[in-house]
Amino acid sequence: MQSGSVVLVTGASSGIGRACVDVFLEEGARVIAAARRADRLQELADAHDGRVLPLQMDVRDRAGVVAALASLPADWQPIDVLVNNAGLAAGRGPIQTDDPDDWDRMLDTNVRGLLNVSSVVLPTMVARSAGHVINIGSNAGREVYPGGAVYCATKAAVERITRGMRMDVLGSGVKISQVDPGLTETEFSLVRMEGDAQKAKAVYDGVTPLIGKDIAEVVRWVATQPPHVVIADVLVYPVDQAGSGKLARRNA
Repeated sequence: MQSGSVVLVTGASSGIGRACVDVFLEEGARVIAAARRADRLQELADAHDGRVLPLQMDVRDRAGVVAALASLPADWQPIDVLVNNAGLAAGRGPIQTDDPDDWDRMLDTNVRGLLNVSSVVLPTMVARSAGHVINIGSNAGREVYPGGAVYCATKAAVERITRGMRMDVLGSGVKISQVDPGLTETEFSLVRMEGDAQKAKAVYDGVTPLIGKDIAEVVRWVATQPPHVVIADVLVYPVDQAGSGKLARRNA
């Protein structure tokens, strides 16, 4: 990745996505910050004097994604790096009692959303024989845990899509990578706990979790390798984690 490259980050209004915006700006890139919350995106753009382009976009809406990306100014094209970060977990009960609407939210965001954005950006990269797609997966895509069947399935789908995407573009010069975070403290748990801050905080009780910047630094490393090097996938844990649900809680 060169200074002046254009980077598109989805889910850029908070957490890992917001941290990714910061590290790419530090690398001299210009960043298209995409998310649903326009107010947060505008605050981000206002703080960076023309180097951040706010793009209100719901990755679940295919037609909206196509229209939003088609609306990009000419000097913000082509996109050199795509970080497919937008994602969420909803529901935490056993599958037999879970809310199917939560399944739809996860499938539409974590899987279809990634595909919707990639379907617009990836063909232009292949046509140019240049570009890099970095998909944010999860350790949950590598193993399942009680109450997480559908979420884990969506992240396993990300892993399979990433592998297949890499095979499909083989020979084009386009890089495909995946970064899988372990326990990371962001708004993720707050969303999953339906806004219950106390329950969200309890997820990290007794553990020093990763933060968005930790994952963003890994994304930076993946994106700044030499042209002939592709980091296929990376799993990142805090030191107190050894798998899904396998945590050393210091106050236990």
